[in-house]
Amino acid sequence: MKILVANKFFFRNGGSEVVMFQEREFLRSQGHEVVDFSMHDERNIESLHVAHFVGRQDYRSGSKFGKIKSACALIHSTEAVRRIGALIDETEPDLVHCHNIYHQLTPSVIGAAKTRGVPVVLTLHDYKPVCPVYTRFHHGHCCSECLDGKFGRVVKNRCADGSLSKSVLLYAEAIVQRWLGSYEKVTRFIAPSHFMRDSVLHRFKSEQVELLYNGVDIVGIPVVDRDDGYVLYLGRLSGEKGIETLLRAHADAAGAWPLVVAGTGPMGDDFKAKYPTAKFVGHQSDATLQETISGASVVVVPSEWYENCPMSVLEAMAYGKPVVGSRMGGIPELVSDGETGLLFDAGNVDQLRAHLDALMASPALRHAMGQRARLRAEREFSLDKHNTGLMTIYESLVTMKQTTSNL
Repeated sequence: MKILVANKFFFRNGGSEVVMFQEREFLRSQGHEVVDFSMHDERNIESLHVAHFVGRQDYRSGSKFGKIKSACALIHSTEAVRRIGALIDETEPDLVHCHNIYHQLTPSVIGAAKTRGVPVVLTLHDYKPVCPVYTRFHHGHCCSECLDGKFGRVVKNRCADGSLSKSVLLYAEAIVQRWLGSYEKVTRFIAPSHFMRDSVLHRFKSEQVELLYNGVDIVGIPVVDRDDGYVLYLGRLSGEKGIETLLRAHADAAGAWPLVVAGTGPMGDDFKAKYPTAKFVGHQSDATLQETISGASVVVVPSEWYENCPMSVLEAMAYGKPVVGSRMGGIPELVSDGETGLLFDAGNVDQLRAHLDALMASPALRHAMGQRARLRAEREFSLDKHNTGLMTIYESLVTMKQTTSNL
């Protein structure tokens, strides 16, 4: 089988890239041919198809003409459509799998594949098809106003960082893509959580959206019986992630348990100044990150926006760590409350602190929860299970394509 994989970044930038590269590695290991389509960037890993990548887009261009040109390219990239079309013609893939294609590649590339009779899979790493700002979150609150397709509310609410001009641009993008029917041309959506699937069913048919949880590399993560007595947060230091709720809970606990914060973000300096008793260790990766997770007693995911299928939860479970998570988005689908971890109401400092106090006071309880978390990760969220589901989707679409072409 030959699969063209499209993603605007060709380096490990975030969770969507982690999933994309995991799938790419699996496909190649099984003898399938993978054709890459992305954007030029000095951080990219090597690819045989780099000549077909689009030029790097800079949406912060200072000139008025540059800003207008960038805005038009964000809505519809003629370069991306032309280049992916040429790549499809040259390589003749069995299907195209799109991941994070918004803005730099644009959903217009979907139409380029469909006009050539190639099935298209799109993994819903975020809410972009039903939310112009993709997060379902604005002005500090979760939002469902655009799920019915009335995207004008993004302008009314100034959802894009409170900016009218940015909000108008994202509204224009949503309207143009709906006029082009880009998302309607997707053969199969992959939803990594029931919550995501339910969110997009307001716009798409049930049979068009397939549930497939993200997978975690169980084999590559060793089982460690280690507990160094600290609570761990892994992730971006920004408001929607709920990190301040955790920092407040730690401050209220008056040093009853240490807190390690791994990550960077726009609010990092403010948090460090406001909460000096927490230990901020910055961005971590590879061996350093593995060491930090291995020593943790508990991993906290306190998000206050609708998380999809966060890899931080799956990785914590794979390491045999109990997870304390908020009841937001897809998190409750991953954390079995009272079994593999504990759930709390998003933003509730007292509830979060009580959960952490209870767990940090009982090594036996967190050890038992961690063991159950590892077993659940092995059983339900392994890469093997994810990849088996992915191939089932691929094979059904290729069979459908062959059947249609034979009629």
